[in-house]
Amino acid sequence: MTVGDRPPQDPLRCVKPAVRAAKAYTLVAREAPVKINQNENPYDVPEALKDRVLERARRRPWSRYPPFDPADLLEALGRHAGWRADGILAGNGSNELIQALLLATVGAGTRVAIPEPTFTLYGLLTSILGGERITVPLAPDLSYDAAALAAPRADVTVVCSPNNPTGGALPLDALRGLCAESPGLVVVDEAYHEFAGFSAVPLLGHHPNLVVLRTFSKALSLAGLRVGYLLAAPELVREVNKARLPYNVNFFSHDAALAALAEAGRLGENVRRIVAAREALFAALRGMAGVRPHPSQANFILFELDREPRPVFDRLYARGVLVRDVSGYPRLERCLRVSVGTEAENAAFLDALRAAMAEAA
Repeated sequence: MTVGDRPPQDPLRCVKPAVRAAKAYTLVAREAPVKINQNENPYDVPEALKDRVLERARRRPWSRYPPFDPADLLEALGRHAGWRADGILAGNGSNELIQALLLATVGAGTRVAIPEPTFTLYGLLTSILGGERITVPLAPDLSYDAAALAAPRADVTVVCSPNNPTGGALPLDALRGLCAESPGLVVVDEAYHEFAGFSAVPLLGHHPNLVVLRTFSKALSLAGLRVGYLLAAPELVREVNKARLPYNVNFFSHDAALAALAEAGRLGENVRRIVAAREALFAALRGMAGVRPHPSQANFILFELDREPRPVFDRLYARGVLVRDVSGYPRLERCLRVSVGTEAENAAFLDALRAAMAEAA
């Protein structure tokens, strides 16, 4: 048979069925004068911090790899978080470390308990890796049901606390009980913990099955540079490290992370500003007819409408305000999510929402 006689080859035959069946994590690219849809910190890092990082980057040879094991960054993270450096992994955002952790622990038949609704990446990766996803519904008020999380006795239980997109957090007492009862790993994604004012890290020394994930993207204003870190028992970190890509933190992000940690106290002032703005925004939404905001311990607020949300979303966007349409999530059919912005952004959002609700009435 000649090459021309061969049947056409289908490259998709080589893709795992679980991947072909999965829906990719996506975000429609949109821009707006008031862009409050991605839970970003509205306050940039100080110019002086940028200058220090840029100057260090200029002095570095760009033809050389970054540190293979960034010991200085791990030590700084340990001091910042209050955990031992050999129990920490740094990554290209916490999402990469979620992937590495699940690569190291999830395979065919692995039972992974995941709340619903929550960040969709956990379920997507579980399915791709062949794990059995066990959906654990949130309570009727969208808070965590600790007993329901413990009930499956899963190999891995993943908890986003505070939860994206609902904003609720799992109390430490409930988390302590979950770690004690679970036969498997308990993974706590703390991307938003600074806005809640508490962390699971103090429990690490008592529960070797606990894993904590954090990011520089929210409170520390480095979303554009993609830095995250994982904290766990050193013996577990050594295994997860085998699934980490080499040189995964580039030298620019490495240096920016060190600079941000040195300025963590100053950057924390913005966290306090955001928390105060969140409470003011929540009160304003609660006083608006047809709108029901859900309590949040993060830097965003989920709000439910008394009507279909998409026309309201479109009217907001037409007024230059971009929020997140989360109505495709289970149980959030009438919900939108707004990130806490600057004072001016929050005021523009409230004005636009009032107008949009009036038009949609």
